[in-house]
Amino acid sequence: MDMLHVRAVSPPDLTERAMALLSTEPCVLNLVLHRDRVRNPDGDAIECDVLTGAANEVLRGLRDLKLEHRGSIVLAPVDFAFSDRAATAGAEELGARLRAPVWEQVEARIRAEGRYPPSFYLFLVIAGIIGAVGIITNSQILIVAAMVVGPEYGAITSVALGVDRRSGTRIRQGLAALLVGFLLAIVWAFLFGLLVRGYDLQPPAFDLGIRPVSHLIDTPDFYSVVVAVLAGIVGIVSLAEARTSALLGVFISVTTIPAGADIGVSCAFASWDEAWGSFLQLLLNIGILIVVGAGTLKCQRAIWRRVRKRRDARAAQRTPPG
Repeated sequence: MDMLHVRAVSPPDLTERAMALLSTEPCVLNLVLHRDRVRNPDGDAIECDVLTGAANEVLRGLRDLKLEHRGSIVLAPVDFAFSDRAATAGAEELGARLRAPVWEQVEARIRAEGRYPPSFYLFLVIAGIIGAVGIITNSQILIVAAMVVGPEYGAITSVALGVDRRSGTRIRQGLAALLVGFLLAIVWAFLFGLLVRGYDLQPPAFDLGIRPVSHLIDTPDFYSVVVAVLAGIVGIVSLAEARTSALLGVFISVTTIPAGADIGVSCAFASWDEAWGSFLQLLLNIGILIVVGAGTLKCQRAIWRRVRKRRDARAAQRTPPG
């Protein structure tokens, strides 16, 4: 049974309203109130467990009370729960909504990845150098490693959330982080390429133009668009449903970091056509991931709203007139 544990701090004048909201919701269980037990912020402690499918409505109600401004709301996943009442409430009240995403959690995950400490740029630089090694040595394994190391998808989803929420600040911050991060990765890949070229360390096949890995990266085509679109959809859905294995698949399916690395390496070896192709590949994939990500967020919300409305309508039909 999927549940969340909610801990809230309520100022005394809002406590009765918060308790009334929670006590009338059949999908709220184990409701506990401790008067005047919390400090910093001062207030009453309210704890309860909420079935995940009902969490959106419950949290929306608490936030409508401005509880997060005058108190606080903390969510924690419940790993295991044994309750016949919870199972019954889930089946009767929620139906298909039982596994609906909790949008506050989804957006919190995206916002958490939308922060750009120095390590964000360090990982991009390291990923760019690993990608450069993979391009020069024609190693697909190293290209995959570079994709996994690169943290850029967090910034991409943050921009997508900004587009969805019409947050100019989030969009600007994400795009600036992507611009600076990829410039650093490209510059370091370029410097690494110059080092390899200066000391004549490149494999003979690379000198002969036998570069299958590079060719795959620097030739954007119809298939690049298809993969980027599908990866954008899977990435947002996996974030919404907390499917880390599917999210990892997105990291290793879209050519972003390898394209940046190929720009640097191609410039170092004066392969200008390849550098231009990789530049187009990079812009294409980032743009598609942002647009598809924002669209998928909107579609998911619309689908689950429709599911909720249909369920509520059927429940209203079953309820005898008073």
